[in-house]
Formats: sequence, structure tokens, C-alpha cells
Amino acid sequence: MAKVLIVGCGDVGSRLAVALASAGHEVFGLRRSAFSLPGVHALAGDVSDAGSLRLPTGLEYVFVLLAPGESGEAAYRRVYYEGTRNVLAALAGQSLRRLFWISSSGVYGQDDGSLVDEDAPAEPVSATSRVLLESEGLARASAWPATIVRLSGIYGSGRLRLVNWIQAGRPVQATPVQWTNRIHADDAAALLAFLLAQDAVGVALADTYIGSDDEPAPQHEVLDWLADQLGLPPVPHEHRPGVAQNKRLSNARLRALGFRFAYPDYRSGYAEVLRSTHAPS
Repeated sequence: MAKVLIVGCGDVGSRLAVALASAGHEVFGLRRSAFSLPGVHALAGDVSDAGSLRLPTGLEYVFVLLAPGESGEAAYRRVYYEGTRNVLAALAGQSLRRLFWISSSGVYGQDDGSLVDEDAPAEPVSATSRVLLESEGLARASAWPATIVRLSGIYGSGRLRLVNWIQAGRPVQATPVQWTNRIHADDAAALLAFLLAQDAVGVALADTYIGSDDEPAPQHEVLDWLADQLGLPPVPHEHRPGVAQNKRLSNARLRALGFRFAYPDYRSGYAEVLRSTHAPS
């Protein structure tokens, strides 16, 4: 069993921490505010404040899952770039087996509906995504083997953006097709635990993985299915000529490694979301 630090115990980080602790690993979790998770050593610290980072020694694996509390380039640079630099400095002198840095598929700027895998160029178009790519570079240049995991849109229990969209009756782009990519929060945590397990037994990991489910889908198709499940009218479809189509993400590299999704498509994943949302308290 390994000694693991998870920097950023938000939704996915907390799920990962509990899963690894349950598997017998010694897990430390870092978050800005006080928290408690079963089997996890809770640490308080703010990655944007280098002096607050008092990290345990003897670590073998570190996962960095950062999230700014506000939007905008300045917040992203403070949390992702400066935060990563502070974490790496606080880890100086340790002998990590691997560093996992969790990024976003937003670093891929393709918007023509094309199929994108890890070998596609990462050419972000937004300022925040450019900061993410710069921050990935810090992890890649660190003193330890590093793997970047680029997650697509995370959803799961309590994340009701699309349900709210349907209830508001907001129109959706139907032509040209606007592709969407997603991953259930449980699968996001599970694939990170899977990557640690593979590395621990000597499997050679790639330096980059895309974390997204098996089925990129048109946005209007997802909304239509959800509306039907909720017994609500579908939102209006619109034709928006010349509008970007986004991209379709391939998870073939992760699948080839042996990972299997609990929620391989939006139907299975959102069925779970709806069950948990409407479950009796």
C-alpha cells in the first residue's frame, strides 16, 4: 500500500481519497477549509499561500486536483499556475513514484466536431485554458514522473445544470450539431485510482490521458433524453449557422489500459443522477 497525498479534496478529490483509503492506502487530503473524510488524514492549506503548505514526508503518489473559487484568468493563474508551483516547491526533496495532475479537455481548442485523442495538438483558445496548459507544463517539468489527466465535463449527484436548463426551457443548438463530452464524478475518481494501481504494479503509464466516457453526444440529444425522463417538454431546437461544433473526445488510450466505466454513456450516468436526486430522504 502507498502513502498518497491528494491536493484538492473537492468533489472528485474526496471520492478518490475515500476510495484509496478504503483500499488500504495511507491517504492525506489537503483542502483550504476544515473537513473530515473516513480514513483520510485531513490537512488544511491553501495552494496560493506557500507558507500554509505543510506536507507529510515519505509520499509516494501525489494527485493535484485544483479548482479556483471564482472564474477568470487571474483566478486560474493564482490557483492553477502559482498553486502548482507552490505545491511542487513544498514537495522538494521527496521521492515520488508519480505525480498526477488533473487538467481539463478544454486545452483542446478543436471546434469542428472532429475526433480528438491525446496525440491531437493542445491549442487552447480561451485565456483560462491557456493557463491550464501552462500549469500542465510545470507538472511535466517537475522532478518526478508525471501523468496529466484531462477530464471532460464532470457531472453526478448534485450537479443539475442540464436539469435546470430543461426546466428553464432555454433553447439548444441542434444544427450544426454541438458535440458534448462528459464523465461521471464516480468514474473520474475511479480512473485516477485505477491509474495509481496500474503504476504500482509496474505498468508503464503514458504522460497524458483523456478522461471522458465512451459516447460523445449531441447536446440536443442529451437534453431531449433528460426531458423525456423528467416528463417535461423538450427545449426548443435552433439552427445556428457558423457556430462552433466543439469536438468528440476519444478515451481509447484509457480503455486500452483496461479501465472500464461504470457509466459509459450519458443515459446510464444521468439515470443515476435522477435516481439520487429523487430518492427519498
